[in-house]
Amino acid sequence: MNRWLLPALRLAFTLALLGVLAWQLDTRQLLDRLGDLSPGWVVVAVLIGVPQVVLSAWRWRMTAHQVGIGLPWPTAIREYYLATFLNQILPGGVVGDAARAWRHGNTQTPSETATSSTSGPAIRAVIIERASGQIALLLVAAVAVVLSPALRRAIIDSWQAHGTTGPWILLAALLLGGGILTGLKRRPWPALATFGHDVKRALLAVSVWPAQLFSSLLVIATYVAVFLCAAQALGLQRPLPELLPLIPPLLMAMAVPLTIAGWGLREGAAALIWPLAGLPAQEGVALSVTYGLLILAASLPGLAVLLRETRIRRGAPGSATMPTPAREKAATGGHCG
Repeated sequence: MNRWLLPALRLAFTLALLGVLAWQLDTRQLLDRLGDLSPGWVVVAVLIGVPQVVLSAWRWRMTAHQVGIGLPWPTAIREYYLATFLNQILPGGVVGDAARAWRHGNTQTPSETATSSTSGPAIRAVIIERASGQIALLLVAAVAVVLSPALRRAIIDSWQAHGTTGPWILLAALLLGGGILTGLKRRPWPALATFGHDVKRALLAVSVWPAQLFSSLLVIATYVAVFLCAAQALGLQRPLPELLPLIPPLLMAMAVPLTIAGWGLREGAAALIWPLAGLPAQEGVALSVTYGLLILAASLPGLAVLLRETRIRRGAPGSATMPTPAREKAATGGHCG
């Protein structure tokens, strides 16, 4: 029963946030705008999902190889599509990533440099790959704040309003982080030590971090491109320099795993950020909702993967009974490079 409590709370939180926005904004106008989306721009936005998944799968594949396990291209793309779809429909936005880590660790054999089990490395590979994307997103969001006078002014005003508590919060965070690092040095737990080693060689190594950063920036560029397509589909006539800095904060809000696929948090962030730039909150929420629908549509190949896997497990007529990763190994002679 307890395992359903957290998803139920996230679902309730998502519906509550969307309900508050629907109460505060003109829902009829929003639905009318969504009904008048430009089909051409919708198609372009959905097609952007293809390079988005391919780039993400490449980053995951590179990270997996750095921690010592193989990941064939077909598996990486198929599993990333499935994970993306699950993240869109299940609470938290990370269930799909957990699933691809588990599936990868339980279907692939270790490479020559790995240990006898790939479950641990597979989980660490997904965590590191996702961390790579979040670090890049944080950098992009910081640049967006620098480039947007409205966002800079809002942050400065907020800091001044909480000037007496802000430094103390920062000091407490530094002391906590320092205490944790000191404790790890004095008593390095084996699992954390292994994870730290993998982070160094798969994310921070000089030979790796440029590829991690560049690939993550490209993935973020596809997210931004979908937002811009959503703006065009809605018919928003906003200059690019005015619109671009407002998008990364919405992506950051989506990354917080409290709702279903960022719904509610993303729209709430738009309702707060757009007025800071002197724009109507209704417009920001409409853009955010359109983006969410386009991303969901782009993830639908993952539904096809899920249905295919379900049919294979049930032994449907005409379906192969060998698990897909095993078939790929048989076809490639076991090569995972």
